[in-house]
Amino acid sequence: MTAVVYRGVNDLRVETLPVPRIGPQELLVRVAVCGVCPTDIKKIRHGTVPPPRVFGHETAGTVVRVGARVRGFRPGDRVALHHHVPCRACHFCRHGAFAQCATYKRTGVTAGFEPAGGGYAEYVRVMAFALPGVVKIPARNTFLEGALLEPVNTVLKAVNRLRLLPGDTVLVAGQGPIGLMFTRLLALRGAAVLATDLMPERLAWARRLGARRVARADLPDLPEQVARWTHGRGLDAAVVAVPSEVVVRQALEWVRGAGQVLLFAHTRRGESLSVDGAAVCVDEKDLIGSYSADITLQDEVARLVFGRRLDVRPLVTHQFPLVQTAAAVAQAAQPQPGALKVVVNHRLTSALAPPA
Repeated sequence: MTAVVYRGVNDLRVETLPVPRIGPQELLVRVAVCGVCPTDIKKIRHGTVPPPRVFGHETAGTVVRVGARVRGFRPGDRVALHHHVPCRACHFCRHGAFAQCATYKRTGVTAGFEPAGGGYAEYVRVMAFALPGVVKIPARNTFLEGALLEPVNTVLKAVNRLRLLPGDTVLVAGQGPIGLMFTRLLALRGAAVLATDLMPERLAWARRLGARRVARADLPDLPEQVARWTHGRGLDAAVVAVPSEVVVRQALEWVRGAGQVLLFAHTRRGESLSVDGAAVCVDEKDLIGSYSADITLQDEVARLVFGRRLDVRPLVTHQFPLVQTAAAVAQAAQPQPGALKVVVNHRLTSALAPPA
């Protein structure tokens, strides 16, 4: 099969690998679509994990082979995959901290080498412990929608960490694909969302997805605008969907006492933040984080995406064939006006230009 193999920093190569062999409790899935995730971009660009690997974990495709001991699936099923699934029995799982579970930290979907998702290959093997993360795609829905279940899950998990009441005011800083998902899900919860970004095109998208107000992030009078909008009370919460220390400090200043600031984009280790400790202690402002998905939310996420209350299809602006995965990663790594979610679509051929 054709696969795109990570061989080192910024080194993705189109290679031929054997189709994975599955065991009696596993599935073989032919990949149809795989999203390009910022987490994988960081690994590729900064070399945070050793090669070789086949990345790509926002994956949807068709079951082509079913292990003898697997029940509930058959060849031809259209499915979305979750590559991280917790044990649901350990200390962390009992506390609902699934992303800290040792089993969760293993990757349960692979195309070969050290398991890393494998969606940038024609076929992937779904291991036994990852089977609870497989979601069937309804007939009316697309592989694109299936591939975006995983990122939507991560956003919904984060939204659930916020103590919000209907009508609360929430800043969402950064309106890339993830920020726009936050904007939509928070609006569906009844929050009054202030969306900020540097690109007018993305602010227009935020408005369409339910933001009550939008503003350029670099406006000199943005603090005064926030104060006016909240009648001097301050924000109830802020979601920082860009890896910026400046934005984190601003968010802590702008939320009210006992408000919350949630970090979603600070996934690169070794980067320190400077914050006012009294804001956390005396003002009781919570600085919290959220990472990865929550398997208990899969049914709710499926209803949101497949029911199209959160219609993810318009967020996909660029599609590349498998052999152009390196170009897809480059596109996603350098946000531009008019560009949102980038995916690798295995049904495209290299002769086709990637459609916008």
